[in-house]
Amino acid sequence: MGLIEAVGLVLHPARQCPEVIETIATWARTRDIEVLGTPAEVAGYGRPVTAVPPAQLVRRANLLVSLGGDGTMLRALRLGCETRTPVLGVNLGRLGFLAEIDVPELDQALCAIDEDLFTVETRSGLRISTADREVVAFNDIALVRVPGHGMALVEVQVEGHPFVNYAADAVVVATPTGSTAYSFSAGGPIISPDVEGLLVTPVAPHSVFNRALFLSHREKLALRVLPTSSELGVEVDGQLVAHRSAGAALDITVEPAAARVVRLGRTTYYQRVQRKLHLTGSAAEAT
Repeated sequence: MGLIEAVGLVLHPARQCPEVIETIATWARTRDIEVLGTPAEVAGYGRPVTAVPPAQLVRRANLLVSLGGDGTMLRALRLGCETRTPVLGVNLGRLGFLAEIDVPELDQALCAIDEDLFTVETRSGLRISTADREVVAFNDIALVRVPGHGMALVEVQVEGHPFVNYAADAVVVATPTGSTAYSFSAGGPIISPDVEGLLVTPVAPHSVFNRALFLSHREKLALRVLPTSSELGVEVDGQLVAHRSAGAALDITVEPAAARVVRLGRTTYYQRVQRKLHLTGSAAEAT
């Protein structure tokens, strides 16, 4: 008997993949493994997937399989955060930074995991409190200007003391995992996912100081909306979750090893970054 008793599926909301589901179901039948999914996501598939609520899914599944891109993978990481359920990313389109395998490798990968022939890579998260709940991000948390309104005027506080003010379209706080997402598009650096910390990057800054900051995960970070700022949106992994008015503060804490990503040793982080960003050689070689 292998390691896995039940597999939980996390599906792309707009991308049907019946052939992939059947591959997983066929593999699971041969090993007497249950296949689970949330009702909203598996409604169109019926059997062989058992529909269960999200809380029950993560309690029962030994492995979460993300079928989609990086957005789907981020949802799977958030879903498995409390139970630290390992997540296997399966790419269903353009290559993502987080996916480990492509569809043709799926059956072989599931066999390897069930036979304990894999490693786990931990990923840190960022936790904030909104009006009604706590939210964890695995890419980034951003204070963003509302379209048609004024700039984001934000004070960065470190260890309870004001450090620098940004005037920008947004201020992004990213995990090392998220350093290749919104922060990267704003000119931020690529950071190894083995590092624990917070990357603070202004987007289209209008202030004199326009550089990114990298803080230790042990340092307390807060973003305060300055009195002259317009109301700002709070985005968690690209999803709007709240608004903050002038004078409000957003405390952001690092949660080390908040998620576990399955790795099969087929590519390194830097190989995935090379492929995604088309870093095929130096400028001199290209010339």
